[in-house]
Amino acid sequence: MSSATEESVLIAGAGPTGMSTALALEARGVPATILEAEPEDRDRSGSRAIYVHGTTLRTLERVHPGLAHDLVEEGLVWPTRRTMWRGKKVFERTYDNPGGHGEIPHFSSIPQETTEEYMLDALAEAGVEVHWDCAVEGVESSEDGVRVETSDGREWDAEYLVGADGGGSTVREEIGASFEGDQSENSFIIADIDEVEDDPWPLERLFHYDDPSVGGRNVLLVPFTGGWRLDIQCHEDDDPEELIEDERMREFVRTVMGERYEENVTWVSSYKFLQVMADTFVDDHRRVLLAGEAAHLLAPFGARGMNSGIADADEAASAVAAAIDANRPTARDEIELYAARRERAAEYNLEAAGTALEYLQGDNPITNRRKEAAAALADCFEPAGEYLDDAPYGPHTAPPIVTTGNY
Repeated sequence: MSSATEESVLIAGAGPTGMSTALALEARGVPATILEAEPEDRDRSGSRAIYVHGTTLRTLERVHPGLAHDLVEEGLVWPTRRTMWRGKKVFERTYDNPGGHGEIPHFSSIPQETTEEYMLDALAEAGVEVHWDCAVEGVESSEDGVRVETSDGREWDAEYLVGADGGGSTVREEIGASFEGDQSENSFIIADIDEVEDDPWPLERLFHYDDPSVGGRNVLLVPFTGGWRLDIQCHEDDDPEELIEDERMREFVRTVMGERYEENVTWVSSYKFLQVMADTFVDDHRRVLLAGEAAHLLAPFGARGMNSGIADADEAASAVAAAIDANRPTARDEIELYAARRERAAEYNLEAAGTALEYLQGDNPITNRRKEAAAALADCFEPAGEYLDDAPYGPHTAPPIVTTGNY
C-alpha cells in the first residue's frame, strides 16, 4: 500500500496563477492543495504586476465572490494618459469615468504583493491548504495519475498536477518541456517610489519617448496604490548595475518626478525581458498542466503576464474539473483542449508583447520614421498623438479562441 498523501489535484506554486487555479477549482467543487517552495514569511517586495485587467477582475470575482471588489477598493484607477516626445507633449487625455460604468472597472492598479495577500485570504476562506517550504522536486505521471516528491521528503499522489511554479519551473523540467524564444536586446530599470502625500504627482500614466532629461532614454511612470512604478529603458551600451546604484536612482527620480520624491525609492531592479513559451503545456499522459510563467514568460508591455496566467488558471481548473467528471477518453480531450487554447493564447501574447518590444527598441527604420512623423503631426492631428500613446503597449485585441484540439 502506498504511503503517499492522496489529493484530488495538486498545484505547484502559490503565486497569483497557482492561487487562482486553486480558487477556480474550489469554485467548481474540486478540492485542491498548493505546494509552495518558499516559506510562509517569504519576501514579496517589489510592485511587479500592478495592472489587473477588468477581465481578470471578473474572473476572480466569479471564482471567489468579493475578491475582485477587494482589489478594486484597495487599488486605484488613474484617469489621465499623457505621452511626451523628446520633451514635447504629443498626447494627453483625461477620462471623466476612466473605470467605466460597470461594477467592475476596466482595471485596478495595485501592487502584486497586495493582490497576493487578498488571494491568500480567499484561499483561507475557501479552505485551501498551502504547504510552505514544500518545493516540488520530482514528478512522475502515468495514465492513472501523477506522483510528486517534495523537498520535505513527502510523496503525493493526485489525479492531476498544475505546474504554476514560475519561470524556473521544476514541473516543466520534470515533464520534459523546454522554453523556446529569445530576450530583449535592451535592459530595463524598474523602481518603486512611495507617494508624497502632501504634494502628490498628478494621477496619470506618463510615457516619455527619448526623454532628454535622462539621456534620451524611454521613461514610463504609472501610479498604483501608495506609490509609483518608474520604468527606464536602458541604452544598449548602458551598464544597468551602475544605473541602479543609489545615487544614480535618486538622480533619475529627482529628474523625472522632482526633488520631493528622490528619497522615496523603496525597490529597484534591472533585467532583460524574456519572450519564451514551453514547447508543450501538458505531459505525455495528460495528467500535468503548465500555467502562468511555468508555461510562458512575456515582456510586460500591455500587462499580459499575470493577467494571462490567471486566464490559464481558470481554463486549467475548468479542464481538470471536466476531466474528473468524464470518462477516461473524454478526460484526455479536456486536457488537450486546455493546451490547444492556452498555447494559442500564449503565442498571441508573445507576438503582441514582441510587437511592443520591437517598437520600443527602435531597431526598425520604418517604425522610427513613423514615430517621428507622428510626433511632427501630433499638434494638429490627434490620431497621430494617440498612435504614439497606444503603440508601446502592443495590440489591444484579445487572444483568438481555439475550440478544437491540435494534438
